[in-house]
Amino acid sequence: MVKYIVKRVLYSIAILLLVSMILYCLMRLLPTDYLDNKFADKLQHGDISYEQLYELKASYGLTSSIPVGYWKWLTSALSGDLGLSFKYEDPVTKVIFDHMWISFGVAIVAYIFQFLIAIPLGIKAATKQYGAVDYTTSVFAMIGISLPSFFLSYLLLYIFATQLGWLPPGGMFDATVDWTGNSFGKFMNIIYHMLLPMIAIIIGSIGGLMRHTRTNTLEVLNQDYIRTARAKGLSEHKVVYKHVFRNTMVPIVTMTAGIIPSLFGGMLILEQVFRIDGIGNVVYEALNAGDIPLIMGYNMFIAILTVLGTLLSDIAYMLVDPRIKISK
Repeated sequence: MVKYIVKRVLYSIAILLLVSMILYCLMRLLPTDYLDNKFADKLQHGDISYEQLYELKASYGLTSSIPVGYWKWLTSALSGDLGLSFKYEDPVTKVIFDHMWISFGVAIVAYIFQFLIAIPLGIKAATKQYGAVDYTTSVFAMIGISLPSFFLSYLLLYIFATQLGWLPPGGMFDATVDWTGNSFGKFMNIIYHMLLPMIAIIIGSIGGLMRHTRTNTLEVLNQDYIRTARAKGLSEHKVVYKHVFRNTMVPIVTMTAGIIPSLFGGMLILEQVFRIDGIGNVVYEALNAGDIPLIMGYNMFIAILTVLGTLLSDIAYMLVDPRIKISK
């Protein structure tokens, strides 16, 4: 077990190094250059010279070759320094840390509700195959899978905010209210403003998990040991939720590796639609500006989440099904 985890950690480190190389190359090839855009007017009016701009770029390793620039970035990153954001003029780690929590909160809540909704509905659809529940959940799953996240977000915004007026159209909280000394009221107002974004991300993400659960449940229901359990006189509820559910979870564990990174990736568009000041909105603006240090830091953050999720899902196999043996 220990040898397996150490081996997987080493593999993960190698993958992260490879990902960082690819990301850095892509960032250096971006068509936009934030420093050139920022100092264009000053260059035109002679407030700054080309030599000074060159020295500024050199301090970020942007004037050297890609391999040399990557090595400079890597050595700094290993020491915990991801550089200074061009756009926000703060350390990248500080920008990410300051803006990630609202995105993290929305993503975690969506992740929990995704499982609480998708897995029971997928099992119910499989046990009631070709019934009303099965057809309804299948249509609902296809809608969630097919609709682009930005279209779904604008659709919900139009219905619940513009037409019905039940939920706020966007923002973090009601800026017209003085929240001084009322932290709890502000917290509840933030939750109220986050309801529509959470609904959007949940609807857009449960379709795949629901279909996956239904397919796996149908496969397990046709196994011989399930027919034997029923022949012994076990109730249908015990058969489904004691025998079928446990074996259905084995393939589903695989999906959990990419769910949290995908939720954070989805926040990039979601926060633009609902005007949320989260990490997705910050990175979107940085991407448009060509803020290489911040884009690199955020993408590495997503890559680390993905690798950790994959590692945890591999280990979780043993907890879900003790019959699975780990090869050393």
